Amino acid sequence: MVLATKTVLKTVGWSFSFGTLSLFFIFKENVTKYVEKEGEEMHNIIDKEIARIFEETVQKLYGDKELKKIEISVATNEKFGDFQTNFAMMNSKIIGNNPRAIAQEIVDNLVENSVIEKLEIAGPGFINIFLKSEYLGELLKKSREENYDFSFLNREGDVVIDFSSPNIAKRMHIGHLRSTIIGDSIARIYRYLGYHVVADNHIGDWGTQFGKLIIGYRRWLDREAYETNAIEELERVYVEFTKQSEEHPELEEEARLELKKLQDGDEENFALWKEFIKVSLDEYAKLYGRLDVHFDTYYGESFYHDMMQGVIEELVEKKIAVEDDGAKVVFFPEEDNLFPCIVQKKDGAFLYSTSDIATVKFRKDNYNINKIIYLTDERQQDHFKQFFKITDMLGWNVPKHHIWFGIMRFADGVFSTRKGNVIRLEQLMDEGKKRAYDIVNEKNPDLSVEEKDNIAEIVGVGAIKYADLSQNRQSPIIFEWDKILSFEGNTAPYLQYSYARIQSILRKAESEGKGIDFTKTILIKTPQERVLANHIAAFPMAVIKASETFKPNVIADYLFELAKKFNSFYNSCPILNQDDETLFSRGLLAKVAGDTIKDGLDLLGIKTLERM
Repeated sequence: MVLATKTVLKTVGWSFSFGTLSLFFIFKENVTKYVEKEGEEMHNIIDKEIARIFEETVQKLYGDKELKKIEISVATNEKFGDFQTNFAMMNSKIIGNNPRAIAQEIVDNLVENSVIEKLEIAGPGFINIFLKSEYLGELLKKSREENYDFSFLNREGDVVIDFSSPNIAKRMHIGHLRSTIIGDSIARIYRYLGYHVVADNHIGDWGTQFGKLIIGYRRWLDREAYETNAIEELERVYVEFTKQSEEHPELEEEARLELKKLQDGDEENFALWKEFIKVSLDEYAKLYGRLDVHFDTYYGESFYHDMMQGVIEELVEKKIAVEDDGAKVVFFPEEDNLFPCIVQKKDGAFLYSTSDIATVKFRKDNYNINKIIYLTDERQQDHFKQFFKITDMLGWNVPKHHIWFGIMRFADGVFSTRKGNVIRLEQLMDEGKKRAYDIVNEKNPDLSVEEKDNIAEIVGVGAIKYADLSQNRQSPIIFEWDKILSFEGNTAPYLQYSYARIQSILRKAESEGKGIDFTKTILIKTPQERVLANHIAAFPMAVIKASETFKPNVIADYLFELAKKFNSFYNSCPILNQDDETLFSRGLLAKVAGDTIKDGLDLLGIKTLERM
């Protein structure tokens, strides 16, 4: 008898009314193709629009040749224009001419358009692209008023993202942070691009730890402590079991027997198991609420238990798994360079590999899979290679991606619940909030306690999330309090402050009767305005790159550059106390920059504030 830990949730986020409606919410469910109507065309992504113009030109010149794709990138330096392409260099052999000659032909024959002001040839054949200021100004306005067109992406089906996945009866600690917030950010990015996302928390609710917990519960539980903080007490008795079993190894066998009783449906053990799950999920819900992380489904390992025997039978029937010393084992071809994978022990017990194979089968049978994305640390790479290969051998052609990340550790070693040397996730967030509160209290002593508390929570938790998400996920992280809670440099507080600063400027303009007016024109006159405008226009390109690489730090890098470029613009191009045309133009540019910061932070799961 098995209780499936299955909780299907309607994802309900916190609602904010700051600024213009976020681009996160502008996608219609049935947007599947580019529709062009007068006054109703979807907002095209700038690199795709430039590429379209080049494609028309190239088709006119070299239509009889099979050429490599035209790739457009943001110029590395404003001296080199707004965008660049190395098309001529990539296709010189195919066309049969030197790159500079090809580039010159493109420059001389560029089709008429309303986008490109001029082209220049650089170096061995790079083409520098300069946009028309009028086009760029209108493009930025449209980014707030219209939908981006992401229909060229393959968005059919469901993107299942498997992340967080804490083990029942263990408090979440700093080691759980990366999977939770990286997975959540990837889910947000894919939703922004118009995919249908299923965020699944694959809870560890079935395994050998439950036999140990049952023994610990009966022998060493402090009832008063349990009623005060159930999961903390369960964790304590688990650690106690580990200590006691070192002196009394017979406890391990007793634990296995209690687990067997649970698996066979013993009522008392089953009731305890259900209780452990409930108190754990209640605790996790509090932490997920503070992190603003949401799931569509919770499918525990136990949910797949009844499927596992069928998986074994299919593996044996297809001669993928064979008996070896009483166990069922999958041996891989030598070229795969993989160790054999046990899918069933000789005593009939299943393993994580069996559960994960069953999970793929369930998802394949119950979703229209676009791709399945798994978030775990780097130590599980071999495990994923093994069961991915097994599902391929079974003929289940489901796109799967193991998105691994470097582990977070102390300078002297990894976190361990058994050793009791972990920093709790709640402890980390409380410390972040405390440090933020002290800063808020110092800078804004007149605010109410409630306001200070709200700002401190948003800033403190945001700092923690950004400190992780701004790192390349594949890099290991050494835990240091000061670094993870830093409020200076490339941090969430810096970005949140930049957003709040923009809102302050706009409120000042509003108080002077010069509020934002989208009927006005964004004029791109100064180098600082153009640099800022080009960077804003590249936002959807950054989102696509983040989705393709599964790296939220691409968004963080983009936002940090955006904030720096805005501050450079603001220092050189005053907004207030200007003539009306200039004020309205720069005010609109500032608003679009602020809204883009807000959208980008939302993709990282970080909130903004109107005042700081």
